[in-house]
Amino acid sequence: MSKPSKTASSPWRDWPIDREIVLSRVIDAPRSVVYSAWTDPNQIQEWFGPEGMTIETREIDLNPGGTWRFDMIARDGARYASRMVFLRMEALALIEVEHGSDNENDPGKFRMLITFDEQTDGKTVLTLRQMHPSKTRRDTVIGFGAVEYGGQTLKKLARHVARVTSR
Repeated sequence: MSKPSKTASSPWRDWPIDREIVLSRVIDAPRSVVYSAWTDPNQIQEWFGPEGMTIETREIDLNPGGTWRFDMIARDGARYASRMVFLRMEALALIEVEHGSDNENDPGKFRMLITFDEQTDGKTVLTLRQMHPSKTRRDTVIGFGAVEYGGQTLKKLARHVARVTSR
């Protein structure tokens, strides 16, 4: 079995594994539908974020170089100002973003690589990789529930896609 290729232009090439969080989910929908849920401004706002969180968007441009600025709002009204900058998008294959608080100098900002792989049965394997700036930061976000919250987000995506495909 050959190893996946890593291009010289990608920061994923030499990223230390102890800074990474990897989440994966099989979604019962074609890759084009799952990819659209990430790239359609109306759809992403419906499902993104952990259970119990809603999204309030301030700016959204889901294109390479574009920015999505939004608040995640908890049930208790707490607001978490967030920003994603879309670095690279390859239609139906991958999306790479920089994600963090809506602060220019956010020391906890991290990269995300989302890949979409269609299986022969029409389902999509979505893999979300996070690259954190340090092992300490990775350990911190795991400690406050990043893996669980990421799993909840992917579960919400799967429910959203099921609704879209049943229409």
